[in-house]
Amino acid sequence: MASVIGFDIGGAHLKAARASDGRIVEVLLLPCNPHYGLARLEGAIEEAVARLGAADRFAVTMTAELSDAFETRAAGVTTIASAVARRVKGAQTLFYAGEAGLLPFDALRGAEQAIASANWRASAELVARRIPEALFIDMGSTTTDLVPIRGGRVSAIGGGDAARLANGELLYTGLSRGDPLAGVTLAPMAGRWTPPARESFATMADVRRVTGDLAAKDSEPTADGRGKSVAESIARLARLAGRDAAEATPAQWRAFADFLARAQMRSIEDQIALLRSRAAVAEDAPVIGAGVGRALVARLALAEGRAYRDIADLIDATPDVAREAADCAPACAVALLASG
Repeated sequence: MASVIGFDIGGAHLKAARASDGRIVEVLLLPCNPHYGLARLEGAIEEAVARLGAADRFAVTMTAELSDAFETRAAGVTTIASAVARRVKGAQTLFYAGEAGLLPFDALRGAEQAIASANWRASAELVARRIPEALFIDMGSTTTDLVPIRGGRVSAIGGGDAARLANGELLYTGLSRGDPLAGVTLAPMAGRWTPPARESFATMADVRRVTGDLAAKDSEPTADGRGKSVAESIARLARLAGRDAAEATPAQWRAFADFLARAQMRSIEDQIALLRSRAAVAEDAPVIGAGVGRALVARLALAEGRAYRDIADLIDATPDVAREAADCAPACAVALLASG
């Protein structure tokens, strides 16, 4: 029985999936946070290997090389690859390099830029094999990928983050991490337009707790080190309006959070419009949603008048891990791509 473990090593989480004979049978998500110290990253790798056990092959993709823990992205790729190689024993270890495919450890020199932040393409390749015309949107905790698929091929213009950002194929906005004021110049509060306080008082996790879109507690610390209740999230959001929570009603703070949430979704809609303007996506192409924020992707599809399909329907997984597989699509994708 061929067994492959896929790793997607990100700046906030390590996601891992075991594929057995081409089917996902186990999924694991661990905090890794290299920006808090490389020991966090190394510890997450060790824990994943210990919990998932042995495999015939390991396939690795990553985005953590962009962390400011590393002086350069290339150095990040090398450091992360070495950390995995040291902890995986007796198994072939391959690293996903986008169009170049899966490379062994001894072929990484010179391929760092292709390996860096290529996880989006692994998922998109999996989708393209099953649906020839689609707009694939993966909304994770930190970023949102928008990948056009035409004629059964990934038709993104960009490869690396810089090109993808410039071409509307990557947004640094996600379900729970990041700045809730990104793109917001004025926000409505108590009947007036308020210039927000541009400080790190809150995150999108606070917005999503108040709107009810983040039921489970995320692994990231809060901006003020306090708890993750709705009341505590409102207190942090109030700082963005230069207020205390008691200065407005719960309904007013819900309206404030709703506005910030809609502003985030409008920023994604703008990128979809950019993709449409270059005819990158067929007009009748469905939206395929992945990631922990895919429930919001489904709403986007409705707003765009497009059919929606969940990537859970496209990943062959045992029923008990189907939801987790959709949350961790790149890890599943590299495991399946490496399964042959």
